[in-house]
Amino acid sequence: MDISTVQYHKPAPVIGTKEGDAALRQKTDQFEAIIVKMMLDEAMKDEKNLFNTNDPGDKIFKSMYREELSNASAGGFGFSQMLFENLSQKGVKTEK
Repeated sequence: MDISTVQYHKPAPVIGTKEGDAALRQKTDQFEAIIVKMMLDEAMKDEKNLFNTNDPGDKIFKSMYREELSNASAGGFGFSQMLFENLSQKGVKTEK
């Protein structure tokens, strides 16, 4: 393996900085969107077809709709805020 082609990743954002907090908030909102999507999938699994057919496109449409709905509502349920506060406290180094 030729290591000259290995790409280096950017360092992880530092929590407590403006950029680090923004990156952490973005990730916690994405995590909340995943949780909300899972809840919507479970709640709507017995929903009737929109067009009264067994069209695979209908299932795809509903899945995409639930995904967009969960992305739009991310950050509004409180999971993201709790996770952000918990992780930002873990990242702060306190001296005793």
